[in-house]
Amino acid sequence: MTASDQEGTGGRVSRVVALIAFLVVALAFYFIVLGRIAFDLLGTGKPAAIGIGIGVLILPIIGVWVVVTSVRAALAHQHLARRMHDEGLELDTSELSRRPSGRIVKHTADALFERVKQEWEADPDNWRTNYRVARAYDYAGDRSRAREIMRRAVDLERAERRGE
Repeated sequence: MTASDQEGTGGRVSRVVALIAFLVVALAFYFIVLGRIAFDLLGTGKPAAIGIGIGVLILPIIGVWVVVTSVRAALAHQHLARRMHDEGLELDTSELSRRPSGRIVKHTADALFERVKQEWEADPDNWRTNYRVARAYDYAGDRSRAREIMRRAVDLERAERRGE
């Protein structure tokens, strides 16, 4: 990777982090406004307003939960990605065929998945093979399985750090 590639990647990461930070702050403001509306409705003492207030209060509670769990998962995934990169075990997709959009062509992603799946089947309790197969699922377009296996990779890596 050249210095200009690294600068481009760093700039892209900074923009993504700034966008996420902006969205979290905007959502926090939104949740505060919703909470205030909910408490105003609850304070009226009218049954209909109290019912609506309870419903409105549930929205920011669920929203905070979604934001917190999403950010925690993203940080955990980033931690694994950093470790995999440092260990030189990240999947190499540089040779895979790509569409003009930059997305990997399906049949090459499927071939990558089959190769990585064999590694995973040989060592399914290793967080590294779980991470690699989760990334391969993602490249192959199976996002739900990618998330499921990535959660397993995070759990296995945490257990390894704790010495379990």
